[in-house]
Amino acid sequence: MAKRQIVLDTETTGINPKEGHRIIEIGCVELINRRFTGNNYHVYINPEREIEAEAIAVHGITNERLMHEPKFRDIAQDFFQYIQGAELVIHNAAFDVGFIDHEFSMLRPTLPAVAGYCAILDTLKLARDLHPGQKNNLDALCRRYDINNSHRTLHGALLDAEILADVYLRMTGGQVSLNLASEQQQDDHDQQQPRQIRRSDRLKVIRANPQELEAHQQRLQAIEKKAGAILWSEGC
Repeated sequence: MAKRQIVLDTETTGINPKEGHRIIEIGCVELINRRFTGNNYHVYINPEREIEAEAIAVHGITNERLMHEPKFRDIAQDFFQYIQGAELVIHNAAFDVGFIDHEFSMLRPTLPAVAGYCAILDTLKLARDLHPGQKNNLDALCRRYDINNSHRTLHGALLDAEILADVYLRMTGGQVSLNLASEQQQDDHDQQQPRQIRRSDRLKVIRANPQELEAHQQRLQAIEKKAGAILWSEGC
């Protein structure tokens, strides 16, 4: 059965939804059997409140930029249907899930908490388990796994989700989807085909010249004189 994962990130007006902060951007990247499908989800949202200056410094999204974007209630159902039943892959999942649950709780009628219909994989916890005592933010993981994030000058939900997808796949063994049937067919095909010996498969034989043969013989005679009979000369 195909495994559907959604790598998800959000940007917000501040850090605490209990203080009235809201989501202003959602970015999602879909993986099925650890492969990118291109069926991504991205939306900017009018939060109906001011964005804190500290948050703007992180993501660069201003109040003016969001003035004509849809409100969360306008996109909630589409977003809910997109993520429903998937495993969500999120870096520091408590933050993003907390904001999503807060937004769902303000709807009328409300939508259920994320954990009720999605599995959640926290890549921050995964990274800390794999690399205890080290920095495990997204930039540090990009350096550790040799992922180019030089284009990430500011945070952005879709951009960060795309980068996190690459990090997650590297952390968990690469972009792999096994197809045992096709692999078996290839093995059967290979066994039926005569092996073609390439030039690089052949051993290169270097023969000794007369001077090297004479030096070798003299060395053997010296060993025999010192040690007595030598095994490799018997029966020769």
